[in-house]
Amino acid sequence: MILVPRMNVLDKVLTLRPTSVVARLGNRSRLPVLNPRELLVALEGVPAVLPCVPVPVRPMLPGLLAAARVEDAVLGLMCPHPLADRGAAERFMAAVQEVAEADGHARPVFLQAGPVRVPNAEPEALEQLQEGIFRLVDAGFSLVSLDVTRLEPDAAAEAVRRLAGPVLERELSLEVSLPAGAEGGELEGARALLEGLRGLSVRFLRVSAAILGDEEQEVQFLRSLVEVAGQYGAGVSVGEAGRRSARVLPTYVAAGVKKVECAAPFERLALAAYPEPVRTSLEQKAEKAGLGAGELLGVVGAQLAALEAPDAARLEALTFAEASEVLAALGASRTGWKSMLFLAEKWGD
Repeated sequence: MILVPRMNVLDKVLTLRPTSVVARLGNRSRLPVLNPRELLVALEGVPAVLPCVPVPVRPMLPGLLAAARVEDAVLGLMCPHPLADRGAAERFMAAVQEVAEADGHARPVFLQAGPVRVPNAEPEALEQLQEGIFRLVDAGFSLVSLDVTRLEPDAAAEAVRRLAGPVLERELSLEVSLPAGAEGGELEGARALLEGLRGLSVRFLRVSAAILGDEEQEVQFLRSLVEVAGQYGAGVSVGEAGRRSARVLPTYVAAGVKKVECAAPFERLALAAYPEPVRTSLEQKAEKAGLGAGELLGVVGAQLAALEAPDAARLEALTFAEASEVLAALGASRTGWKSMLFLAEKWGD
């Protein structure tokens, strides 16, 4: 194996950033925003999954990135509703770049757009979403997630084929959720969807933790899903994880899952940082919209009054502590430098 001097590793890794990322960040940026595809290769055989967490409000970003540096971890940052308005994706990217570069962040990061909800497979709806997907690619995300849980497998495959073009043309990573289906028929639905998407290079098949059973059933089902997805070159990701406890996260590592979105703890922290009248208003609006209050905060957070300095500082500290626990539970500690060194040696020349 050729040893790469430490001072050259970051330079080599930066050459692997997607062109759309470089176009968004600028050539002078030293932030290693990578495609999850490369990170999966770098961590092959390592008992860890790619962690992905939402950023409901900006004050959480310093805590998240600081935890990744202290834990020496790969980290995914998720913009859960990137099409909420025309500026949402760009604001998210600008905030990540500003905070990361101010702190000199030099561990691998991947940036996820979505899950983007696909309500139906009607041409008019898909045409509107397609325009949005183009914007997400141009915004600099390295992973786009499509939520087709409302569609049957055949319709879901048709919709994904219509929408995935901009993502795959830029050789970015694509994630697709399990389609709708009868309870107990998830494996058959997954196989039907992936068969309909054969040749599209789906990187992740996403399953919501909400449909998983107890721990023993969870592991058994996930292992079966991992096997099915692997037959089509895809890995399994778990969404909406951590609603019960971070203690469940290692079971996903054991089951062979490749990526986990741990949203709930961070949504709770963000919501708790706001005064009670704001929380009550968000809860009422969320109930009408069919969302969780923390999830809605991720949509409208930029419209709310900024947190007072002490509240923002406390949120940052709590976020750091929560993120450190999540990264450790997912086996992500000490994956940052390991993956960078591997990538520099394998592809950096």
